[in-house]
Amino acid sequence: MRSVAGSLTDPFLVVDVERDNLGSLRSEMASMSLMGGRKVVRLRDATDAATAAVLSALEIEGGGLLVLEGAGLTNKSKLKTALEKSDHAGVYACYPMDKPALQQMVRAAMAADQISIDAEVVSWLADHLGADRGVSHGALGKLALYAGPKGRVDIEAAELCVGDLSGLSLEDASFAAICGDVAAADRALELALAEGGTAVGVLRSVASQVQRVARVIALMQDGAEQGEAMRALRPPVFFKRETAFRSALRKWDTASVAGALERLFQAEKECKRTGSPAEIICRNAVLAIAGRAAAAGRRR
Repeated sequence: MRSVAGSLTDPFLVVDVERDNLGSLRSEMASMSLMGGRKVVRLRDATDAATAAVLSALEIEGGGLLVLEGAGLTNKSKLKTALEKSDHAGVYACYPMDKPALQQMVRAAMAADQISIDAEVVSWLADHLGADRGVSHGALGKLALYAGPKGRVDIEAAELCVGDLSGLSLEDASFAAICGDVAAADRALELALAEGGTAVGVLRSVASQVQRVARVIALMQDGAEQGEAMRALRPPVFFKRETAFRSALRKWDTASVAGALERLFQAEKECKRTGSPAEIICRNAVLAIAGRAAAAGRRR
């Protein structure tokens, strides 16, 4: 996106299309920027329901760059399959790394420079590196440079060079909020906003997760087993998120879900008012929801 538009936040060259407005994808791809230059059209949280609109938008010759983010898409996704067959699209699977994979990455990075590292430091790094491979590789490269060839990495060096990059993304902020992890939600929210995410986008992401919780609760109240209800979601809960999602379900009920959605809706309205401190409003709302879930978890 930066290579095409030069910036992630240029309002003339970067256009975000909402999931409920797929009909505008084609027209946005065909339209020219008022200031000249090639446009970037971005659709976050793309699902299989967007397949027809996306393929239609890709038919535009000489149009903008279309960027889709589909965290919930599986290998058998209709949209993913269609894009893989297209001559005008590319698909990149970027699944979050789990702890064993991160530990393996740490050991490989240190072994490349014959750097010694204790098992407990490897475990600490796996807990504090991010799920993003690129970010983790960069952090480990800095750590290896600090230690030097045939050096040694202890916990002090790891803390100094890596800090805590774990789970810092928009989706992770949403999951942390519904699970009641206030500290993780705050860290992830700060990074998401720093990387160009908007306050309204964050609020909608959290609202989407709360709505998914509400959907599962409703299905369970109708007699569905928890696993069955989770599989009924579209897209279904990513398998590496299932444990966290089950934990979140224990902290929510119909009344609290309704209250959270109202809080997020009101926060979005406040963000859209001229002069309102959108990021502060967003942070207060998201952390309030995380705090409510945390309190519910302690009571239960």
